[in-house]
Amino acid sequence: MSEITPLAELLRALAPPLEYLAADDFRRVQQTHLPLPALAERVARARTAASPAAAATLVELERILAELASGPPREELFRRAHALLPLLRDAAAVPWSDYRPVAEPVAAALETLARPVEAIRGVGPQRAAQLTRFGLRTVEDALYHLPFRYEDRRALRPLASLHVGEEATAAGEVAHVRESRGGRRRRAVLEVVLRDADGLLLLVWFHRLSYFQRRFVEGQRVVVHGRVEPPLGGGPPRLIHPEVEVLGTGEEVAPQIVPVYEKPTEMHVGAMRRIVQAAVTDFAERVPSALPPAVAARQRVIELPRALRHVHAPRPEAALEELAAARSLAHRSLIFDELFFLQLGLALRRQAAGEEPGTAFPPSTALVPAFRAQLPFALTTAQERAFVEIATDLGAPHPMRRLLQGDVGSGKTLVALLAALVAIEAGHQAVLMAPTELLAEQHFETIRVLVEPLGLVPVLLTGAVTGHARRAALTGLAAGKLPLAIGTHALIQDPVRFAQLGLAIVDEQHRFGVLQRAALQRQGADERAIDVLVMSATPIPRTLALTLYGDLAVSTLDELPPGRTPITTELCRESRRDRVYARIRDEVAAGHQAYIVYPLVEESEKTALRAATTMVHELGAGPLAGLRLGLVHGRLKADEKDAVMRRFKGGTYDVLVSTTVIEVGIDVPNATAIVIEHAERFGLAQLHQLRGRVGRGLSAGHCFLVVPDWTGEEAYQRASPTSGSRTCCATPPSCAPPATRR
Repeated sequence: MSEITPLAELLRALAPPLEYLAADDFRRVQQTHLPLPALAERVARARTAASPAAAATLVELERILAELASGPPREELFRRAHALLPLLRDAAAVPWSDYRPVAEPVAAALETLARPVEAIRGVGPQRAAQLTRFGLRTVEDALYHLPFRYEDRRALRPLASLHVGEEATAAGEVAHVRESRGGRRRRAVLEVVLRDADGLLLLVWFHRLSYFQRRFVEGQRVVVHGRVEPPLGGGPPRLIHPEVEVLGTGEEVAPQIVPVYEKPTEMHVGAMRRIVQAAVTDFAERVPSALPPAVAARQRVIELPRALRHVHAPRPEAALEELAAARSLAHRSLIFDELFFLQLGLALRRQAAGEEPGTAFPPSTALVPAFRAQLPFALTTAQERAFVEIATDLGAPHPMRRLLQGDVGSGKTLVALLAALVAIEAGHQAVLMAPTELLAEQHFETIRVLVEPLGLVPVLLTGAVTGHARRAALTGLAAGKLPLAIGTHALIQDPVRFAQLGLAIVDEQHRFGVLQRAALQRQGADERAIDVLVMSATPIPRTLALTLYGDLAVSTLDELPPGRTPITTELCRESRRDRVYARIRDEVAAGHQAYIVYPLVEESEKTALRAATTMVHELGAGPLAGLRLGLVHGRLKADEKDAVMRRFKGGTYDVLVSTTVIEVGIDVPNATAIVIEHAERFGLAQLHQLRGRVGRGLSAGHCFLVVPDWTGEEAYQRASPTSGSRTCCATPPSCAPPATRR
């Protein structure tokens, strides 16, 4: 065994408290006392044997420790000391022995983890059905069903000190067990009286009375945990359906940190915990740890079996705050392992795509220059950059996989059309797929006007295209006479065949399934992979895009063409809704149209949310009386929804009251305002998609996010960062939104 160096000794003493402070962002520096004299001695010893690479770092650490010793603890000093740890570790070359990678082949282990959940002790057919409906189908699913919180049961409370409303753990002796009847229906109730030296506690069960009655005998010692409920009729406080642990003769109460899991509705929390614990006991050791040792050492993680045991059964001395925040070493190890293999899988997919044979399209010398010459405007810098990136991919002998993202009106369709012209000039076909028939028809009308002067005839192919038109389209595509097809998912269904498909363009990528995209990629001749360009108006940070779509390169249109007005977004409390309705009336009076979006189709007794079917009548009889209102929601049949949207696009309605079914698939340039009710109920991506329904014409677009007056600051702030947001009402300083930002 090698001798421990003075520098390694220093790290053993210094690193744990600094890592502990860093895990809580150094908020506890005032409560943490380092053994400064002992650390100073170790620094001095380390300096005598330090290499030149470590000498300067040790001098800086010595200076920091001296400042800490001469005055009150300062966060800045602790941060500086923590920042030196990587340098000291590199100099000490401290080996990391807490990760033991699997030595044998993993196939057998993976097969075991893939066994159905019935393989876990205590899981019969009924439990298995409950878990399967809940989404836990295999042993591996159960192992990775991590606790969503932890209960601190390390300190037992005297019964007399329990307070109504709190979660508490207590121990006592069973004094009395009785079954009684209570309530108007005289239902059977099991009551167990618990006592200790100071007080009494009543345990109550309404279900499975015979089972629990058999568990308890007078004089038995038990540990109970649950929410303290108020007493009835002057009796002791109550725990209703508590968790109970029966203690053996002379057995001491073991302090515990108890994990709590999400569970099927009909399952008790204790049953869910026992199932997961059984899975950990019997199968955790089979989970293979396969990180490269150098990576594990660099990240300071532990092997997966040990991490799973620590997460599901933490030791009593574990830091509860780290567990609750998923910042423990075990949590960090599980998280890093998952992200590492996710990124490895995506990298392998990218590598495979890079090696897969595809078509190298030469640069366009005719169609693209002619097309650009007929445009009455110049492309934006962002469009030029994106097209260069796409054209480079098209020119490579491997299939393109690229995501083109940009806000509404940024010109994504134009860039995609340029890419299509490159493929068409090379003798191939191109398709553009939209998620709805209406959006496909709108794309068709827009593109047809642009490409017909070039001598190209696009074809529309959706489920609504039937008869002679459909037969002509299928024949033309199969013969290669139609170079450009626009449609819906009907383009990848039998009997559609292409003579020489080279490029597929997918609009509204997030509404297009992975399997649909994969099917489209194989529509080329001889089952060859084709180039694929997917488009999305939902803004995705580049790092997140690389995570979600790791097999896709990313191009971003981050500017609007000249003349396009950015959409203004106003955040408003519902008490000022009258101002929003006044703005809607102003927009309609100016000849424009508007949307009003609700989260529900119908009102429910379980929630106070407004619903589209109710509000369309209230609006028509109240603040929007005299305006022509339409209604569309997800419960309408597809043809009914399509008919309503077409009437709105045609100007039959002034205002379209809807649910989120308008999130994609509708393009109405005359719509300039959208009101999103209960905006706190939507995620940012959905808010951006809904907001993108306006601002599609030459007139400015306006988006109004309406939230209840009681909305907390977190939800209020979540709605505020929507691009271009400002407030349309006065708010208290504590709830004021951040400055307008992108």
